[in-house]
Amino acid sequence: MSSSTAFDRNASRAERYDQLDLQCGPLLEDTDAVANQANFAAIVHAAFGWHWVGFYRVVGDELVLGPFQGPVACTRLQRGRGVCATAWERNEAVLVPNVDAFAGHIACSPLSRSEVVLPLRDAQGTVRAVFDIDSSTAGDFDAADVARLQGLLDAHAHRLIPEDNA
Repeated sequence: MSSSTAFDRNASRAERYDQLDLQCGPLLEDTDAVANQANFAAIVHAAFGWHWVGFYRVVGDELVLGPFQGPVACTRLQRGRGVCATAWERNEAVLVPNVDAFAGHIACSPLSRSEVVLPLRDAQGTVRAVFDIDSSTAGDFDAADVARLQGLLDAHAHRLIPEDNA
């Protein structure tokens, strides 16, 4: 298992995604999905330095905070409210260039200006968690971010979903 990561801070965003592609496989080899979620959040945070990066797990009828990097976060999010719940219910990525313009946005941090939330799906296509990223810069995410991040999640979903939640 890899115990360190390296990112070129002068590299383009696309090049940092390429670096993530190379480093995620060896980093996520543990059999414990929670440990892998923690490392996945940490490596994405290290690559880009976004304000908040982490998982919310589907538990019953709500989303419960999972491993993350960044400031203290909301612990539980209710179905039908906010960006994370929207991604969960739609089973698709939700890109929010300006959180103030998203009806029902839940402000866990006043520093968040833009957000992207992506579903983490099991082999049957059921959403088991969402991967939430907040930036302190408005308009920080685009379709290329969604494609690259969703590709990483899909490629490593078998290592990121606990067996008792599969």
